[in-house]
Amino acid sequence: MKSIEIGKSAVVASQAALGVMRMDALDADAAAEVVRTAAEHGVNFFDTADIYGFNVNRDHASSRVLGRAWKDAGLKREDIFLQTKFGINIDFSDSNNVHATRYDFSAKHLITRLDEELEALGTDYVDFALLHRPDTLMEAEEIVEAFTTLHKAGKVRHFGVSNVNPWQAELLQSWLGDDPAMRLEANQLQFGLMHAQMVSDELMTNSGAEGMVVVNHSDGLLSYSRLRHMTIQAWSPFQSGTEYVPFVGNEHFPELNKALDEKAAKYGVSANAIATAWVLRHPAKIQIVLGSMNPTRLGEMLDGADIDLDKQDWWDLYVAAGNLIP
Repeated sequence: MKSIEIGKSAVVASQAALGVMRMDALDADAAAEVVRTAAEHGVNFFDTADIYGFNVNRDHASSRVLGRAWKDAGLKREDIFLQTKFGINIDFSDSNNVHATRYDFSAKHLITRLDEELEALGTDYVDFALLHRPDTLMEAEEIVEAFTTLHKAGKVRHFGVSNVNPWQAELLQSWLGDDPAMRLEANQLQFGLMHAQMVSDELMTNSGAEGMVVVNHSDGLLSYSRLRHMTIQAWSPFQSGTEYVPFVGNEHFPELNKALDEKAAKYGVSANAIATAWVLRHPAKIQIVLGSMNPTRLGEMLDGADIDLDKQDWWDLYVAAGNLIP
């Protein structure tokens, strides 16, 4: 397993992380097996969020399962990195209509939710805490108070964001100042073979190629992240973006799967491994967040962390996924 520095934090962690959004659906033994599988493949970075509990309709549920699982798997706290996200309010009261009610970046909310996450995870600190999507009503003094309080108390060692654009990141960082402890080290963004718009947007600059819509939705996120040394954490990299998910082995995506199978045969690995290798091949040093709760499939995905794709193979897969080269 390759390792990368997360932002400029001096934290060197596995380039693949385990995301546990669906871990609340597992019993203790199954959860420990998933964590153990990840660890055996070299994963030492685990990602969760305070709202993950959509199977049992309860806040902190997946974090609570993870909090037991990493111990049951025989891992030591000092050997792993735990990351959580906070800032979204979810209404779980109606199991048929679970939904977000608003974002809440108030100091009181963030501090309270982080404390609850620590209790659920069975630890007294997290290595990273990320604001979970942007809140248009966020206020500078509230963010600064929350981050400063949590860091000084030793409860959060590093901070980051999720799903924000470059200007939102710049705004937040301007409030937090130049203190290295307040630096935004990571931005969690959806990225994968079928969510490659961050790449497409950069290719479309000044392009009028037929069939290409010149609308830059990512606002230069790839280049910005590299410039600012902010680690992109790729979430749900195996989603297709349609009701037919995931895309690997899915008959609705024959051209992509044909290409994946061809590359898998070339490199002597599975198609799942190739899909992972595609994300990690980008020189932005992206950290991939894998969320499979199936140990066999997870293991196949993680095999891709050791594959160095040829550049032409990378482009072949990009096109096979339906992306255009202008």
